[in-house]
Amino acid sequence: MTASSLQNHTAKDLAQIAKSQGVVGWHTMRKDQLIRALVSRAKRKQRKQAASRHGRSRKPVGLGANSEVLERLRELRAKLEVGKNLSAVCGNESRAIETDRLVVMVRDPYWLQAYWELAPRNVERAQAALGQNWHTARPVLRLFRVDSDGMGLPERDIAIHGGVSHWYIDVTDPPNEFRLEIGYLGAAGQFYCLARSNSVTTPPAGTSDSVDENWVDVDENADRIFAMSGGYKPQGTSLELQELLEERLRRPMGTPMETRFGSGAARVLTNLPELPLAIDAELLVFGFTHPHAHLTLQGEPLPVRPDGSFTARMSLSDRRQVIPVVASSPDGVEQQTIILAIERNTKVLERVVRNPGT
Repeated sequence: MTASSLQNHTAKDLAQIAKSQGVVGWHTMRKDQLIRALVSRAKRKQRKQAASRHGRSRKPVGLGANSEVLERLRELRAKLEVGKNLSAVCGNESRAIETDRLVVMVRDPYWLQAYWELAPRNVERAQAALGQNWHTARPVLRLFRVDSDGMGLPERDIAIHGGVSHWYIDVTDPPNEFRLEIGYLGAAGQFYCLARSNSVTTPPAGTSDSVDENWVDVDENADRIFAMSGGYKPQGTSLELQELLEERLRRPMGTPMETRFGSGAARVLTNLPELPLAIDAELLVFGFTHPHAHLTLQGEPLPVRPDGSFTARMSLSDRRQVIPVVASSPDGVEQQTIILAIERNTKVLERVVRNPGT
């Protein structure tokens, strides 16, 4: 219906058409007004029909019909499962893991490093055990502080994720003994343990900690890690830690007498000049007091820094020393004394020559 086609109709015919189509006010309109009203109504009808056809051709929006949404949900679920799967390790791990193990190493007085290898079947057992709680469970390392009786007291849970095989754990109050468990923690608090670690003792904190460089590679510091984790102590370290380091570094771990005699040791050691070895020691005394206090060390004035700290380096002779440190308040009314009793006893043992053939 167009304006030109309607021009051929009389005003009476147009009025009847407008009446039949429900045009409001048709009975008062002139011919030109009826034509405009009918054309306008015809255009509105065409737009509604077009919109209706377009709506029927579109797919209904919903999870069941939208394959793209379903595919994104599947990808998201797969990523979540990878992040939860502790047996999945990034990188080229060609060997199959048969034995589950969790090993903890001491890096310094305030940091531990955990390393784990877990078989996929162990993670599948955890999923079956947790049942419907598996979807909300998260992988964690549970840190235990070991008391003097050997009992492990849970200290905290550290959230981790799959795709890696090691984690750093910060600890406090050195020296202290720690061990770890790795597993899944459900939303209701239930914990499924996959593996337990060896126990290690962090070394005492010292002034050298502030100048230690960050360790960037276990290979370069393996002997130090092994020693700090108990490798050279009489009771030794855990078999898991020794096996782990020997596997990764492809060399034995232990004391130099046990591990560092290669083909060059076949020469006659008795013909070599005596191995030189000399040591000395110094005593570093440090502490703090009032910034304006008068401080003496063995009767000698000792400077106090603006923050109240002080430091003194002394020769540590091979004898017993009694070292009084006296602080007096700025007004001279109060005095505090601390006495250090230090003894150095140096003993030189007999030279030992090892026979490479034995």
